[in-house]
Amino acid sequence: MPHFSALTWRILAFNALALIVLTAGVVLVQSSGRGLVEERLNGVQQQAVIVASTLAEYAADSETHALKSEEAEPLLRTMIGPSRLRARLYFPTGQLAIDTRLLLPRNIVTVSQLPGLDTVSQAKEWLKRLYDTIMGVRPFAQLEPYYEAGQDGRVYHEVESALSGTTASAERADDQNRLVLSVAVPVQGVRTVYGALLVSTEGGDIDDILRQERTTLFEVVLVAFLVMLFSSLYLAGAIAEPIRRLAAAADKVRSGAGGRSDIPNFPERNDEIGDLADSLKSMTAGLYDRIDAIESFAADVAHELKNPLTSLASAVEMFSRAKDDESRARLLGIVRGDVKRIDRLITDISDASRLDAELSRETKEPVALSKLLSTIIEVYRMTDIGRPVEFVLRDELPAGAVVRGRDERLGQVFRNLIDNAISFSPEHGKVMVTASKYDMIARVTVEDEGPGIPPGNLESIFERFYTERPGESFGRNSGLGLSIARQIIEGASGRIYAENRSPDNQQGGGARLIVELPLSQSET
Repeated sequence: MPHFSALTWRILAFNALALIVLTAGVVLVQSSGRGLVEERLNGVQQQAVIVASTLAEYAADSETHALKSEEAEPLLRTMIGPSRLRARLYFPTGQLAIDTRLLLPRNIVTVSQLPGLDTVSQAKEWLKRLYDTIMGVRPFAQLEPYYEAGQDGRVYHEVESALSGTTASAERADDQNRLVLSVAVPVQGVRTVYGALLVSTEGGDIDDILRQERTTLFEVVLVAFLVMLFSSLYLAGAIAEPIRRLAAAADKVRSGAGGRSDIPNFPERNDEIGDLADSLKSMTAGLYDRIDAIESFAADVAHELKNPLTSLASAVEMFSRAKDDESRARLLGIVRGDVKRIDRLITDISDASRLDAELSRETKEPVALSKLLSTIIEVYRMTDIGRPVEFVLRDELPAGAVVRGRDERLGQVFRNLIDNAISFSPEHGKVMVTASKYDMIARVTVEDEGPGIPPGNLESIFERFYTERPGESFGRNSGLGLSIARQIIEGASGRIYAENRSPDNQQGGGARLIVELPLSQSET
């Protein structure tokens, strides 16, 4: 047996159960065979009534009120002969007068197989009896057993009823569980009962018809079962096998033994399995990208920490060799600057490392962008930033403009952009913040009047630890502000990019950082 998955077994089981229920329902409907039995019984009764009426007309003496056997025999031979029925004529005393089994040329020979002597033969005999019981007209029904009454017909209750002037019928089963139907009709004149006519079927004639029908039914069921089996196996192969392969590939990736290309792809499938494979492949690629980013981040952190630590170690070593207070004071200043730089790096690195996890857990909420920007600008105007810079806010957003995100995160982005603009602005320069609507996008620009950005570095400035500032600002920034801003904006389904203010996007006329966020549909 091939190794089938649990899903394969479930598909087979449910399809088989449906087929079994359908087959059982059909068999149950046919099990009693009442339609066939009643139809056959009505036909036997109609024929018995016709024969009894004919006998009463032509084979009965109205004066002696007795049946004439010599005249009844040819009538029964003529009327019963063409049918597969057996007729027995009884006198009013219940004595058998005529039995067509003895008149007609057809001989009913009963063949019974002797029980086997060995276990195998007995098992075959038991299975045959079980098959005959199931395939009979009345499977497992408790019917009155059929028996030969001999010369006295009163042992049959239907004959007793017929001799009393009432038509009666009976259903019996012979020793092979074959149904025998019998109808007893009185042979009577106007008021006188001349005898009773018992017409019965020969065992097996109804059973053969129904057995043939059920044999055909089971053949159809067998074909349906084979179709169900192959369709289930095909369905299991189309569903269970791809899922098993995807699960195995996921286990390999989890254990570290697999790679990005180990997730199977099903480009020919335009269904949920294909979507699942694409999603797993994308998820795995994203996971490895995240791992690569973490490795790169760790390497960048080590590199950035190594520089101030090297400077600090050199300053400490030179401090012991300094010969005057001026040299010592200068070295202490270097030490303090390196310690501050390390502290700033560690703080920013901690914020950046937690950002991914925090963004994945945060729930986006409606943020009133105009209110957020006006609050941030007002705080900057009221705060001493250490240099004379003018802040200008131009809010061109429609009333009630809302974006989806977290106000503290978006506030962190705009503060980083404004801080970056301040660091590059000349004294008495302007930092201009403009908010406008473009289609269904909210666009916020932060501009300064500084030297601008080298055209080749418009994208590099968003990389971690990248910094290119005036000499007096060296060491005051970790180079993570714009990287964190991009991470937050992309988490809010937006984008951030940089350009120079000059018409030809060349350096020299100041820089412009642009944030685009989708406006909330429900609020616009």
